[in-house]
Amino acid sequence: MWCRTATSSCSASMCNLSMEIREIAYASPEYRQEMELRHHILRMPLGMNLYEEDLSGEAEDIHIGAFDGDTLVGCLILTPAGDGVCKMRQVAVAAERQGAGIGSALCRYAEQLARQRGYRRIVLHARQTAIPFYESLAYRGEGALFTEVGILHRGMHKDL
Repeated sequence: MWCRTATSSCSASMCNLSMEIREIAYASPEYRQEMELRHHILRMPLGMNLYEEDLSGEAEDIHIGAFDGDTLVGCLILTPAGDGVCKMRQVAVAAERQGAGIGSALCRYAEQLARQRGYRRIVLHARQTAIPFYESLAYRGEGALFTEVGILHRGMHKDL
């Protein structure tokens, strides 16, 4: 199936035809949905609280969301890292929608957007359990595993 995005179409298995991938404005109602999704998927399982973190720097980030109608079902952030590099972080898909291709569609959209904005490389810290997912999208591991937010991660990158 195909899903429409703000600037292109993307293939994603089991993708709902009404899904739209687009940027999220900082401090908007959609940003509040993004925070809630990130909190539930990425922080609560680790016993952490996203709302206790300093999020003031996120105003300069590129926030991307996958929406099914008005409902946010996935998100990610691109943070400028200098010298043509941006860091992908906080990738989250609603638990009931995982495995439906939303994460892959978000990453492809982010890569296209990063290219359009002049970035040449995306770097990220992948949770150990997510390494195969990123490898399937042609991200390459770099260095040894390390601990971040209490769990194992690996640095990865993709040249655009």
